[in-house]
Amino acid sequence: MGPQKVLRPRKRLGQHFLVDPSLGHRIVEAAGFDPGDPVLEIGPGKGALTFPLARKGVRLVAVEKDALLCKDLAERLARAGHDNVRLVNEDILTFDFRRVTRPGGGKVVVIGNLPYNISTPLLERLTEYRDIIGRSVLMFQREVGERLTASPGGKAYGAMTVLVRYHAAVRPLIRVPPTAFRPRPKVESMLLELDFERPYPRRAEFYEAFRRTVKAAFSHRRKTLVNSMRDFDPARSREELESALQRCGIDLKARAETLAMDDFLCLAAALH
Repeated sequence: MGPQKVLRPRKRLGQHFLVDPSLGHRIVEAAGFDPGDPVLEIGPGKGALTFPLARKGVRLVAVEKDALLCKDLAERLARAGHDNVRLVNEDILTFDFRRVTRPGGGKVVVIGNLPYNISTPLLERLTEYRDIIGRSVLMFQREVGERLTASPGGKAYGAMTVLVRYHAAVRPLIRVPPTAFRPRPKVESMLLELDFERPYPRRAEFYEAFRRTVKAAFSHRRKTLVNSMRDFDPARSREELESALQRCGIDLKARAETLAMDDFLCLAAALH
């Protein structure tokens, strides 16, 4: 099989290869790595980030689902003499992030140009492994980036915004045009930093109750909180929900997108 076939993007995997080498270097520099840092790269593809990372001297594990890409990248890394990179041909959505850690080796930094079709499940996995992740520096479709950085009251503000930012401070780093990729996506991309060592300062007493409250509140965006949460959990009475809202100083006609983090924390505690 010729090299062109090996490196052809696969639509079903949501692949958009980063082809601007200067941007790859900018991303690695923006992430701020030190030699020896344990780093997990998601979807290395053709190695636009992998080679700059290897030259930084980090301890890199790169997880690539596409076996052909993985084989090609392994051969090119070997020819370049980079022995600090371990390539793993697996699906990042089932990969155990703890395989990147070592006793006393510090928290893992996650980096990657994400396939657009795994953004939501991957964010859920990152929060699951938040105890071993220091930071994540990830490329998202602009729509997802706007959701993660949205403020209360905006159309992009939703359950993803609240739940991710409960666990990590989110900071936009770089906006990336479609011309930086092959094939070109139809929208811009955003590079974001998710700092899991800077979670929201106020913590939920019962996290699962908080998570469920947020999901219920946003389950029917066009409805008021009371109606949305009743539809999500019919066992809850209108009186119980209205009482909880009043105790938290939340308008009975409010919708989920108007609530700040502290409102959700209060509401979860009042309903637990």
